[in-house]
Amino acid sequence: MQRRILLAFLAVSVAFTNLQAQYFGHNKPNYENFDFKVLQSPHFELYHYLDNAAYTNAFLAAAEAWYQQHLQILEDTLPGRNPIILYANHADFQQTNTIGSSIGVGTGGVTEALKNRVIMPVAMSEQQTDHVLGHELVHAFQYDMILNGDSTSLRNLGNLPLWMVEGLAEYLSLGSVDAHTAMWMRDAVLHDDFPTLKQLNNSRYFPYRYGQMFWVFVTGLKGDDIIAPFFRETAKYGFDPACRKVLGMTEKDLSKIWKSAIEDYYRQMINGREEQFVGKEIISKDNAGRINIAPEISPNGRYVIFLSEKDVFGIDLYLADARTGEIVRKVAKNNRSGHIDDFSYIESAGTWSPNSREFAYVGVAKGNNILLVSNSETGKTTLEAEIPGVPAFTNPAWSPDGRTIVVTGLVNGQVDLYAYDIRTRKVTQLTNDVYSEMHPSWSADGARLYFATDEESMRKGERRYGKYHFNIAVREVAAGITTNYDFFAGADNFNPEEDANGNIVFLSDRDGYRNLYRYTPGTGELTQLTDLLTGVSGITAYAPAFSIDRQRNRLVYTYFSSQGYRIYGANAEDLLALPVAATAVDLSAATLPRVNSRAPQLVDPLLASTTPAAVTTVAVPYKPKFKLDYVGGGGGVGIGTSQAFGTTTGVAGGVDLLFSDIMGENQFFTSIAMNGELIDVGGVVAYINREQRINWGVSLSHQPFRSYSGSEFEALDTLDLGGGNLALVDRQSLFETRYFQEQLGGFAQLPISTTLRVELNAAYSLYSGRVDRRDYFYRPFSYVIVAQDRTKLASLPGFNIGQVEAALVGDNSSFGLTSPLSGQRYRLAVGKYFDAFNFTSLTADYRRYQFLRPVSLAFRATHFGRYGGNSEDLFPQYLGYPWYVRGLSTQRGQETFLASGRNFDELTGSKILVTSVEVRLPFTGPEQLALVKSGAFFSDLNLFIDGGIAWTKNEQLSGPIYTLDRNGEPLINPETGKPFEAYGQAKPIFTAGISTRINLFGALIIEPYYAFPLVKNTRGSFGINLIPGW
Repeated sequence: MQRRILLAFLAVSVAFTNLQAQYFGHNKPNYENFDFKVLQSPHFELYHYLDNAAYTNAFLAAAEAWYQQHLQILEDTLPGRNPIILYANHADFQQTNTIGSSIGVGTGGVTEALKNRVIMPVAMSEQQTDHVLGHELVHAFQYDMILNGDSTSLRNLGNLPLWMVEGLAEYLSLGSVDAHTAMWMRDAVLHDDFPTLKQLNNSRYFPYRYGQMFWVFVTGLKGDDIIAPFFRETAKYGFDPACRKVLGMTEKDLSKIWKSAIEDYYRQMINGREEQFVGKEIISKDNAGRINIAPEISPNGRYVIFLSEKDVFGIDLYLADARTGEIVRKVAKNNRSGHIDDFSYIESAGTWSPNSREFAYVGVAKGNNILLVSNSETGKTTLEAEIPGVPAFTNPAWSPDGRTIVVTGLVNGQVDLYAYDIRTRKVTQLTNDVYSEMHPSWSADGARLYFATDEESMRKGERRYGKYHFNIAVREVAAGITTNYDFFAGADNFNPEEDANGNIVFLSDRDGYRNLYRYTPGTGELTQLTDLLTGVSGITAYAPAFSIDRQRNRLVYTYFSSQGYRIYGANAEDLLALPVAATAVDLSAATLPRVNSRAPQLVDPLLASTTPAAVTTVAVPYKPKFKLDYVGGGGGVGIGTSQAFGTTTGVAGGVDLLFSDIMGENQFFTSIAMNGELIDVGGVVAYINREQRINWGVSLSHQPFRSYSGSEFEALDTLDLGGGNLALVDRQSLFETRYFQEQLGGFAQLPISTTLRVELNAAYSLYSGRVDRRDYFYRPFSYVIVAQDRTKLASLPGFNIGQVEAALVGDNSSFGLTSPLSGQRYRLAVGKYFDAFNFTSLTADYRRYQFLRPVSLAFRATHFGRYGGNSEDLFPQYLGYPWYVRGLSTQRGQETFLASGRNFDELTGSKILVTSVEVRLPFTGPEQLALVKSGAFFSDLNLFIDGGIAWTKNEQLSGPIYTLDRNGEPLINPETGKPFEAYGQAKPIFTAGISTRINLFGALIIEPYYAFPLVKNTRGSFGINLIPGW
């Protein structure tokens, strides 16, 4: 009996060890090693590796300016020098070890709480970098206010709505004049979709935009001096109590004013107008996705390539007919396949070859941006190349002669234009200055380059509303001479393209909206081409949003509507032609509304007047600075009383602590957990090193395992209660068996890309055990406990076991609501166990998911096997677990299986093969994915067929293995006349059924199911799974 328990424990502990490693999952590779230097200013410590002292000094000057500005508003100081970790570009930033989770292409920066580190990359323009810096430093102040504040701690962060936190960071870094946020607000009112304050907690309302609007509104009602107290009181008590205390009204009353005031303001601005579309809608959620951006029309005018979330899971490149919008094919899929980690799509478009056959765009691979060229007809990649010396770039522009692609490149903190010769792979730097050149495009003859730049604004020191603005410029390529146009000064002017007549078409927010304009170089005439209520826009204000076919003088543009992006196509004659003066700049429509014009303002005046001044900086040596990163766990004490077993006390809980250095490259983890008595305390200590491409770590752990192995009853025993007092009692004894595992482990991982890795895991474990008897003495008739005792009976024989495993793991799947819905996963592993047990383990697990809106087809084939040595001595594997074959773990399911003439031993073996097919229907959840729209309740419905086969000897696959006599002949059972079977023939078993998986607010996924074994006289049975879908 003890050996059976031991073997079961060993099987469980081996499985537990495997679960400790990440079975599947995406990776976060360290493609490069960054040699960080440290530069100090009065309030900051900058960690960087840029070889550009002028830039890092200017960056710290900007940080100090933001510090002084936020200090006045938030009435708080940052203790010591706050760390800022600056990466040279976004692809480098995505490799950071300071944050454990993956970082998407849309994340501009991160601030974490316990070390208050600001982590960010240099962006593709000075203004974007400055805005992200200002935004993230607000978070640094917020964390300090709460974690080091009076009566607040880390848990108080949960009282703060996300839109309140992010919105304040946007308001303090952008102010109240923001054409992009104003566009979002007009769109919401125009479509009767402006939310109440309670509805802002719904993720469909973007917290940055609506949160910024909220803070402009509430400070416009009560003044900017309420920002700090309102934020603190919300953290202490919650939003509604803070409204009552600071604003003197309830959340409900504030919400009424909020909704009424904003809707009234924008309805007056819209003034009953209907949207004046120019051209014809060709791409929308009806034939693509909700997000359709960066349209590029082919030079021959026949096709348009655009980025879309049509397939829900990620942004892909699609080819469509430029007139009808009919989608022809998917040109490139952003499923993180192979070594391509992502597309650069937030603020970058692609470019057609002059012959309309190929399309170039920007990807991310091995820590750098790469230029990808795909054949538009086949989707085959014809070129994949880094641009030498330019690790980060966006917005490629293909020259009319087909030889050169010009990009906006970011090198060492400086943004310039670079020309890449496709044939020779030679790179030429076209500009070399501190200004940011964006959105390059060619003239028809290839003699000129048009682009947007902040040169005029920066050179003149004009930071209107605290921001540098962009003007249109043209560069004579041969002469290297740049001309800056000064029309619409103080507005943002982007995305210049030459039309068929040599005019410059561009985007501008000069009137607070976002529309298309045309400039005629010969006459200086300016005309407005669209007059939209929302605007022509990409995901951000810096994203290109239209393109022109010069051959037919036709353009395509992205129109923002209903929080989504549609693509329209228009001929030249469809466009408006409203004359506009070069000085006609009025950003009133970009100004977010304030209810009370007398409310004191601090933010906007500070943004308008603050100019970074030179600061003293000092270079200091790098120090790791180990500090706490994470605290987790919980616990409790339980006291139970019963007549049968008296009063018992149990302790359950644990504490998890994670420490790391400032860069997150060295981590120390410790966990202590208890479930029962002191003897049941378990724990682990681990060290992880992530400095190099290969991540490695070691761990030391102690794990207890307790079970009850039997009981014993003895009636009418005599017990001495002390003092000569004898009692007649009954004795109930329970036998507790404990096994303990002491393990030394190690691992190494080589992430080849975000979807592929190689693993090596090793461990050596010592097992020991003991048996205790618990005696409970109680009176025979009243069953009142009079005494209890525990006696250690024996120490169980121990043993040692070592294991080594190597694995290849691939995973580019996309998770849906409760299970993966798209992509594939696989794990191929071989392991060796030695010492007390000596065998080889093999794992071959392949899973495929094909999303065919609205359902996903899922398939898996999984083999776990132990081979050779004494593998058969270990507790066998069992097919009937519900995570393998559903419908066999319930009593009714097993009865049905046995009643059909099958043998229970057919479900166990040292080797198993499991296969499953599912049809998964996302049932309730987000509108773009689920059948029934829900913002809180996520579930899916599934039809499934599970199958499996278990065996111990490979010969069982072809027939039974008989017990042989001394002559080698099968031994005959005299009762049946048939040979004795040492091992029965391995037979597959299948079940079918229906299930629903329910995501309980991200904490747990529960799967009730009803399954039928596919045997004769079958009956269905209910069961439950408590794990995510495979």
